[in-house]
Amino acid sequence: MKICGRRTQSFTPLTSTLMNCYINIPSKPLFDFSRKPSNPQLLFAAKRRWNRYDVLFRGIRRKNLGSWKMRNQTFVFSASEVGNGNADIVKKRKVVEHVCLLKAREDMSDEVEKDMLDYLYTTQYQMRGIVAISLGRISDQELGKYTHAVYIRFQKNEDLSKFYENPFYVGVLKDRVFPYCHDIVNVDYESEVEDDIMPIFRKGEEFNYGVEFVLLIAFDKNSLGGPAEDAMAALAELTAAFPSLIVQATKGSNFNLNNVEYTHGAVIRFRSSEACETFLKSSQYNDQVWGSKIQPISEKVISVHYSVDPVGTELM
Repeated sequence: MKICGRRTQSFTPLTSTLMNCYINIPSKPLFDFSRKPSNPQLLFAAKRRWNRYDVLFRGIRRKNLGSWKMRNQTFVFSASEVGNGNADIVKKRKVVEHVCLLKAREDMSDEVEKDMLDYLYTTQYQMRGIVAISLGRISDQELGKYTHAVYIRFQKNEDLSKFYENPFYVGVLKDRVFPYCHDIVNVDYESEVEDDIMPIFRKGEEFNYGVEFVLLIAFDKNSLGGPAEDAMAALAELTAAFPSLIVQATKGSNFNLNNVEYTHGAVIRFRSSEACETFLKSSQYNDQVWGSKIQPISEKVISVHYSVDPVGTELM
């Protein structure tokens, strides 16, 4: 597939604010969290910020959001389709994915762990540009492997850069993460998702639960730009063929210059733990993608997954 045309327009402060907190323009203000902070101060700050956004939503018609989409969409179609004159245009939107894996100390208490995850989750309410987030304790932890994972989606690269320098996030790392975790790895990559509100912001019933699967790969240097990209494309094609198991999948090459341990990353949201297991044990994945394309040219691979709790809502 080739990107043959792209229409872009810079985000205005109002548009950015609206798109950051869009859920579905509810009839009543909704306080929508995957993890509702237990700390009273964090909870109050998040609710206050949400109420400000809700006031903005009530004065905006849906047609304005539709107009915004038309001005910022990306058109993707193949050269063969263009030549035939009957191109089936698939609208996509570029997003920036951030993955962080943490290795916590063995003596971390449940209270400290919950506090750390609450503060990391609340980062989305302290800055603009974050459109989706999930995090949790990694399932089936192996000795010496990572214990927690954080996934965040941004609108654009500039938002990611501001995230790393955000005072609130820097303070969370200093006070809530580094004292209790002795290893951390970050991978950032650009990808594309369906150009629609729900897939972009990972909202709706399909995203309220399931399993987040994170795959980080260090490909051999000789394979970069050729076989490595072919392998990732094969993975993307396979995940798209299993909509009954997979809600959404993204992949891309790591552009984080401060963390070059892994060259590529992928995040797959499975509908359930059973769906995740079915896909990873399938012959299509093991024979056609993993065994024949990824494993032969990779120097190091790490794959982790964690459960996503149902989204809780609270009328305010």
